[in-house]
Amino acid sequence: MGRIDKGVKCSVASCSKEAVRSLSTGKAKSAGLNVGGNEKRVYVCKDHYKEFKKKTKKDKTIDKWRYGT
Repeated sequence: MGRIDKGVKCSVASCSKEAVRSLSTGKAKSAGLNVGGNEKRVYVCKDHYKEFKKKTKKDKTIDKWRYGT
């Protein structure tokens, strides 16, 4: 049973919704999410995860082209 199953809140500033995903702190900050703290993982709610996916879509596409998968 992980932290999300236990009911951890979203790590983005001024958000108090339930988290649905965990991301690395570096990836979340590079996508422009306003996360605080020095932890390895940040937890994001459904809305912020959707925002994260939109902002990293171009990077994922370029990586797919580069590595051919």
